[in-house]
Amino acid sequence: MAKTPKIPSYCLHKPSGRAFVKVAGRFVYLGPYESQESREAYADVVADFLAGRLHAASSTAAAPPGRPRLSVRELVDRYVAHAAVYYVKNGQATSEAGNVARACQTAATMFGNLPADEFGPLCLEAVRDRFVTNGQTRVGVNGSARRIVRMFKWAAAKELVAASTHHALTLVAGLRAGRTAAKETKPVRPVPDAIVDATLPHLPDVVADMVRVQRRTGMRPGEVCSLRPCDIDRSGDVWTYRPASHKTEHHGLERVVFIGPQAQAILLRYLARDSTAYCFRPCDSEAKRRAAMHAARVTPLSWGNVPGSNVSPSPLRRAGDHYRKDSYSNAIRRACVRAKVPHWTPNQLRHTAATAARAEFGLDGAQIVLGHAHAKTTEIYAEKNVETGRAIARRIG
Repeated sequence: MAKTPKIPSYCLHKPSGRAFVKVAGRFVYLGPYESQESREAYADVVADFLAGRLHAASSTAAAPPGRPRLSVRELVDRYVAHAAVYYVKNGQATSEAGNVARACQTAATMFGNLPADEFGPLCLEAVRDRFVTNGQTRVGVNGSARRIVRMFKWAAAKELVAASTHHALTLVAGLRAGRTAAKETKPVRPVPDAIVDATLPHLPDVVADMVRVQRRTGMRPGEVCSLRPCDIDRSGDVWTYRPASHKTEHHGLERVVFIGPQAQAILLRYLARDSTAYCFRPCDSEAKRRAAMHAARVTPLSWGNVPGSNVSPSPLRRAGDHYRKDSYSNAIRRACVRAKVPHWTPNQLRHTAATAARAEFGLDGAQIVLGHAHAKTTEIYAEKNVETGRAIARRIG
């Protein structure tokens, strides 16, 4: 007597709210759970299963010849591997490689067994809701969702998924401010000069000069950290600094920083060295700190350790040859604690320089100082001149 085959169950896929049925090791998605459409699709799948027509049970067309039918998890594995070698700068992976991996792995966790061609707008919205539940900000959620869409664009170009799959995902609009439960990020504001001036005495001399130069030039934190004499053209009354590597170089854009007399006076002390050495070096800062400690010593040398005798020959950490963005920011954070002022970051100095340039030279002037290709980006950094608005209000308001 032939054994009656077990009828596959009608199931709920909680992340997307869709009904599905698992047949012969494959997941067939039927439509919204408990909807008439999904029930009818389920009946058709069961009928095909009982009749032995498994090839007709799929809810989507078979993949074209020569193109593998990938699952979402398999696609994520391929794209994350691609991102690890694509998002590289100066021989090191950038933060974008990690951002891509985190965003796409969430999609793999929720829809790993789903055929990649069946990952549609509702799936993307379900993943986006997971980002919100995990506490990401609205800007972060939109960025993560764009990375997933970018993955499908890459896959379509490689003929791993249908182009229509990517096109459908582009129809999902980003979250809008005030219309989502996602948290909002606080805008980065310029740091007042009074707070910067109060912090400077508590910074190491080298870091304090980095702050002074950045405040007068509007450099990015990474640009002031990587400043070298060979990158500076001192032929004119205004020097120009072209970083060897910068944020937008992969777009084919050139970055030029203009250095005026005040910043030049600060930099002169750091240019009498090898042209390829970094201007601002932690090892120099550490040497100055030790020299200051020695100068302030009260105990005679004959009564205690001589300088250098109590230094470990193999320390766990050594002062490096240049600051990085994190170490630069950490030095400022510690100084803010000692100065008992609100914490501020190096990037706020860029906003300060942009706002000052916009107030005197307009948006175009601020755009040149910051090195932005588009004025819309500059508006994020340069605060509008409130005093001009007040002056107009006094006249006509």
